Amino acid sequence: MSTPTTKLSVNLNKIALIRNSREGSYPDLVHHGEICLEAGADGLTVHPRPDQRHIRPGDVFDLGALVAERPGIEFNIEGNPHAAPLGNYPGFMELVRQARPHQCTLVPDSNDQLTSDHGFDLRQSADALRPLVEELHDLGIRVSLFMDPDLEQIERAQALGADRIELYTGPYAAAHKAHSSELETLLDDYRAATQHARKIGLGVNAGHDLNLDNLGEFLRIPGIDEVSIGHALTVDALSLGLAPAVKAYLDLCRHKTRR
Repeated sequence: MSTPTTKLSVNLNKIALIRNSREGSYPDLVHHGEICLEAGADGLTVHPRPDQRHIRPGDVFDLGALVAERPGIEFNIEGNPHAAPLGNYPGFMELVRQARPHQCTLVPDSNDQLTSDHGFDLRQSADALRPLVEELHDLGIRVSLFMDPDLEQIERAQALGADRIELYTGPYAAAHKAHSSELETLLDDYRAATQHARKIGLGVNAGHDLNLDNLGEFLRIPGIDEVSIGHALTVDALSLGLAPAVKAYLDLCRHKTRR
């Protein structure tokens, strides 16, 4: 029996960051999104923040329109659901209401965080998230919650009505890079979290600091539906080219190569 493949959603934030370092729209985000999709990516991800350090509201709509032209391709918007309006940023939930992505990944990051670095503690966050999850479902949007590999928290995500979780893989990536003795224990934790999530009816995504060196080993865990990768893929594109970088990640997601 063949091993199920994992879908690849390319996060375009870092390409937007390069564009924002100068005036104008170079590199063009939609063009690079097209390159990713032509190379075989299963979807595109954006993480708009109020400071618009990378993705801007207009990018969300432009990329949403690009994906809408391609049946079977998914658009994923991730971010802090409580992010309020700022300037021409309409607030996270309002942006999602207007853009109607296939999937919305809710992330517990604050406006001043450099990047997402932990999952939700649903003992504290569930009451505030519940009406937002319900609203997203009413809009026909799949809901994923950014989570640590904690079985109790994953059960709370299921009780809250999430469709999927996205496992925060930063600790795994750090341990892999350091050749840490904790690596196998961490992999066991992610494996147990994935198995438990699927047992109780949740889909499982994963993301953060996954790259060509560590992705293959992580995907030996069965049952990962999707990975969202941006920073490392953009860095690899500097030497490989964007389309070959996407294809290299796809080979790992499709279990054609191991690293």
